[in-house]
Amino acid sequence: MVVKKPRIVIIGAGMSGLVAANKLYTAKDSRELFELCVVEGGTRIGGRINTSEFEGDRIELGATWIHGIGGSPIHKIAEEIHALEAKQPWEDMDGSPENVVTMSESGFEIDLSVVDPILLLYRKMMEFAQGKIIHGNGENGDAVDYYRVGAKAIKTCSKPISLGSFLRKSLNAYWDSVKDQDGCNSSGKLLEEAIFAMMENAERAHTSAGDLSNLDYNAESEYLQFPDEEITIAKGYLSIIESLASVLPDGLIQLGRKVTKIEWQPDGHGSPEIQNGGDSRPVKLHFADGSIMVADHVINTVSLGVLKAGIQEESGMFSPPLPSFKTEAITRLGFGVVNKLFLQLDPMYEFPFLQMAFHRSDSGLRNQKIPWWMRRTSSLCPIYKNSSVLLSWFAGREAVELESLNDEEIINGVSTTISNFLSKSEHKNITNLSKCSNGNGNSFTSSHGFKFTKVQKSKWGTDPLFMGSYSYVAVGSSGDDLDSMAEPLPMISDHYDVAPLQILFAGEATHRTQYSTTHGAYFSGVREANRLLQHYHCSVFSELQL
Repeated sequence: MVVKKPRIVIIGAGMSGLVAANKLYTAKDSRELFELCVVEGGTRIGGRINTSEFEGDRIELGATWIHGIGGSPIHKIAEEIHALEAKQPWEDMDGSPENVVTMSESGFEIDLSVVDPILLLYRKMMEFAQGKIIHGNGENGDAVDYYRVGAKAIKTCSKPISLGSFLRKSLNAYWDSVKDQDGCNSSGKLLEEAIFAMMENAERAHTSAGDLSNLDYNAESEYLQFPDEEITIAKGYLSIIESLASVLPDGLIQLGRKVTKIEWQPDGHGSPEIQNGGDSRPVKLHFADGSIMVADHVINTVSLGVLKAGIQEESGMFSPPLPSFKTEAITRLGFGVVNKLFLQLDPMYEFPFLQMAFHRSDSGLRNQKIPWWMRRTSSLCPIYKNSSVLLSWFAGREAVELESLNDEEIINGVSTTISNFLSKSEHKNITNLSKCSNGNGNSFTSSHGFKFTKVQKSKWGTDPLFMGSYSYVAVGSSGDDLDSMAEPLPMISDHYDVAPLQILFAGEATHRTQYSTTHGAYFSGVREANRLLQHYHCSVFSELQL
């Protein structure tokens, strides 16, 4: 009698799935021990990593940054495969831009003397929320008192508190402290709020929370990233994926294999059998083309968005349904939509890194011609210095709307917005807040003469293989839910008739401290590969995990 090898099927050929496959395949004696297969619903590998080209420039439609290179395994791979240098320019190769210009909706450049104090205030608030600041040092009117007031105010609430609530309460504390100072008036407050909202909009894209009122405040102090600078990858993020996949033999990754249902056996009864071959294993995978595959272990790396949809569907993605602790975690956690918009500028124009400060709807200063879906975009900038390709980030409702617009609608909307912001000369900046209400200051209309000719955008929200971009800890959820996401089913038990570790879960939404990142996805793949290797008494990988 031939003893069948345990069969491990990995669903998804993104970062976590390919890391798990790489570790399992390269482990000592694994090829003699396991049957290994990766099934991918799409026509490419990479998942939410999607390096592309636009008008001759290398761009990232998905994951873009290595969030801290100090000790990062992603950075280590990039170094080993020489992916950090390229002759061809690439997105964000310049790092932090030098020629940042902040413009008001009225068409005036806002002087740094106005912008910098609000940016410092916002940064200090975020550092406090993240647990990086406990006591202020009092230097230069340190804003610590303002955000300590905000923190104190929200701690008196019995309900879970959002990051958005903390930020606004802290901002109000700041305004209360300066309202009697000379030169502070309603006009200055409106402009300061526009600058502050600009930073909040950048945070929305960073976290994928469509509204910061949905983002849990307490979770901010649990989120970790690697130290040192953040960089992009010269040869593209896809080079990391291709390196991970390069050790796998042809045929191990099967494209175009979308899983529609996962049958498993929590109670040890009803073993599925395939009529042709009589292969009986505890997990049965159903595919969109009607085919079936059985497995001993499945590492499920589909996105949180797909899981959310899967537990809501009438037929359900899992049969029997997942246990309540798992479905409740899936329901409580947040999963947002973030999209990137690239535009070709013609003719070449030295476009600045433009930060856009939009006014509140009740301020009376709004330009009604600017479309609503542009109003929560924080910036528009060249993807690198002197590039003719510009980039803007969209999050939440605006990101969803962007996916539904055609190229002409996008170009018209962006052109109208930018023409409004750049309608005045930068020769005179807004420096005196007492003049903001009537637009005082010498200016003249500038005819820039540029136009946008081509568009490229991501569509993560409507892609059925992802149904969004990345996870966040929503108000009402916590890091415990991320831990619950990582729990395998069923756990190893003493019941001999229940096969253990039938469904394992990986992906960025299963990592407590680095959710939403490729680092989180990477570590989750290592974690689940190690779980199976330990189960079969194999050597595990000891790479650094946070």
